[in-house]
Amino acid sequence: ADIPVIPDLEEVQEEDLAMQVAAPPSVQVNRVLTYHDLDKDLMKYAAFQTLDGEVDLKLLTKVLAPEHELREEDVSWNWDHLFTEVSSELVTEWDLGQSEREE
Repeated sequence: ADIPVIPDLEEVQEEDLAMQVAAPPSVQVNRVLTYHDLDKDLMKYAAFQTLDGEVDLKLLTKVLAPEHELREEDVSWNWDHLFTEVSSELVTEWDLGQSEREE
């Protein structure tokens, strides 16, 4: 009864749970508000006009920049180009510092 038994390959394959994949969790995705929606809400609800019922935010809401002024064009970065640009700026600054010290 104490003699170990080597299991058959078929039995091991049936018991192998490592190859089973768990079902993905279900997550409820909330809608992300756009700048336009936030602007509407800011002007529509008086609750956004004050902070903690004490600080008046009306002046701030009047001078906030509109969305079209905040949008920036997407610029793709090339690592080699960026590295070269930063390196050359650092070398230029270092050369200027050296020439100022010599004078």
